[in-house]
Amino acid sequence: MPWLLFAAFGVVAVLALVLVSRVVLGAARLRQSQERFELAAEGANDGIWDRDYVGDTVYLSPRWKAMVGHAEHEIGDSPAEWEKRVHPEDLAGFRSAAQAHLGGNTKTFESEHRMRHNDGSYRWFVTRGVAIRDESGKPTRMAGSMSDITARKESEEMLRHGALHDALTGLPNRSLFLDRVSLSLTRSRRDPEHRCAVLFFDLDRFKRINDGYSHAVGDELLVTLGQRLTGILRPSDTVARGGSDGLVARLGGDEFTILLDDLRRPREATEIAERIQAAFEKPFRIHGRELFASASIGIAISHPGVSALELMRNADIAMYDAKRQGTARWSTFTDEMHTRVLGQVDLESELRHVIEERRLRVFYQPVVSLAGGGIVGFEALARWPAGDSPVSPDRFIAIAEDTGLIADLGQFVLHTACNRLANWRRRGIVDDEVTMSVNVSGRQFGDPERLVADVKAGLEQSGLPSRCLRLEITESTVISRPERLRAALAELEGLGVLAEIDDFGTGYASLTFLQSFPGDTLKIDRSFIGTMQEDDSHEAIARAIVALAHNLGMHVIAEGIEDPRQLALLRSIGCEYGQGYLFAKPTDTESLESIIAEWPPVHIATEELPPSAPAGI
Repeated sequence: MPWLLFAAFGVVAVLALVLVSRVVLGAARLRQSQERFELAAEGANDGIWDRDYVGDTVYLSPRWKAMVGHAEHEIGDSPAEWEKRVHPEDLAGFRSAAQAHLGGNTKTFESEHRMRHNDGSYRWFVTRGVAIRDESGKPTRMAGSMSDITARKESEEMLRHGALHDALTGLPNRSLFLDRVSLSLTRSRRDPEHRCAVLFFDLDRFKRINDGYSHAVGDELLVTLGQRLTGILRPSDTVARGGSDGLVARLGGDEFTILLDDLRRPREATEIAERIQAAFEKPFRIHGRELFASASIGIAISHPGVSALELMRNADIAMYDAKRQGTARWSTFTDEMHTRVLGQVDLESELRHVIEERRLRVFYQPVVSLAGGGIVGFEALARWPAGDSPVSPDRFIAIAEDTGLIADLGQFVLHTACNRLANWRRRGIVDDEVTMSVNVSGRQFGDPERLVADVKAGLEQSGLPSRCLRLEITESTVISRPERLRAALAELEGLGVLAEIDDFGTGYASLTFLQSFPGDTLKIDRSFIGTMQEDDSHEAIARAIVALAHNLGMHVIAEGIEDPRQLALLRSIGCEYGQGYLFAKPTDTESLESIIAEWPPVHIATEELPPSAPAGI
């Protein structure tokens, strides 16, 4: 039956053709799939790898090898070729991630690690892969890709560095510093013998450099200071950019801190402070200029139970104690300092309430004509409320200046004094030419618009003529703020309000400024008056001030006159006016009205007096 054989042969041929076509189609699809995979891998710029656990080999694609700087023939198929290039610090993590996936604990294998490049550097990679398992679940292969993430890691490191370092100086910032202090204190809890110290300091009068030159000069000074600190501290004290034994940081502005770790004795901290002070003796060369600077340093040494924030706070408190002593000083924290600071905080709070509730008292001290003995004026002086624990004016006024309360305090005293003199004038208690002097702080000239507005309001509300109000300004204020002071005083002079220079002789006011000073009176500081009879130089200074004032067409008031011999001497050198306990102490309104009613005091009235001086200054 030949036709049956022929038919069978035909069927077989057809089946063969179908089979061949399917094989060819499958091969084509496989080839397309491989091409698609290769194109995707090439487009992703990733390296491909295939680890064979049965044959103990690894396939690494040409791109994989190029990513670590090698040609294809330079790396073989041994798994060691890969692992020996992984950074020693990352190898354990790399192996652990692989074992976790092979053991069925993770769905995929993923590891970020560094690999050594052919040029000797290390680059960051992320490796991902999936295991292929046999019927029993045992892994036979694992394949995947490797991507270069060096740029991402560098960006992350830059962000991390920026979050923990100062942008201007590159030094660690407050966050990093506090972290390192905390670590040191943690070590102290484990080892009672371990101690550390924090040095907190800022530059004295740094604002003058910023204002006098520019912020660019100030910034460059801070950068140079950071570099100088790096050089003066020995390696065991600190590596300025984050060494294991310590740290120097910039907290902001001109504030710096230093951590001294593993302190063997407290004296080491003060020795470092002394070396810092010595380093400031050399000038800083900034933008072609030589600048000199100094720093006030506070030192706090760790003790059991102290926290990082408390240790920094203690060092900060000690720094302000150093500033209180002058410039270029250092001070070590004590519990008494903390108690004093708490007292200051409480006093500041109480002062705010006292000012807001208008409970401050204003005392008045007469200014007297040394020739005729009559009252020519008064000085208004702030005093703490009666009934409260007494607080000296020097103390609460200093706090008011430090906290910005001085403007409100000054306004209260000014308006109260204007109202008081206006009241006395209306009641005929004093002559119409009698004046009222009010002290004005240098801080108040920081806001000249408010100061002028306060003066205008005080005069308008009280009805006091402007010629009867005088503003007392210390010589130190005249020196420190000459231009701002001149403009504000010129505006006040336009209102008819004149000024007096208080505490004259204690500073270095220039003759040029005195010639154009919008006022007509100098007050000789009490330090010269009290010792004139024992110290010829002080008498000579008083004589010179009187002569200078008269040559400039100005009057002179001597402060702190306490006995008749001083009065006689001042009269002999031509001083026109004075105030002091010899005439009357500063006192409240009611007591002063009684004194005025019986003026002059007996011990003044019985003196042999020359002809009367003018009724007003």
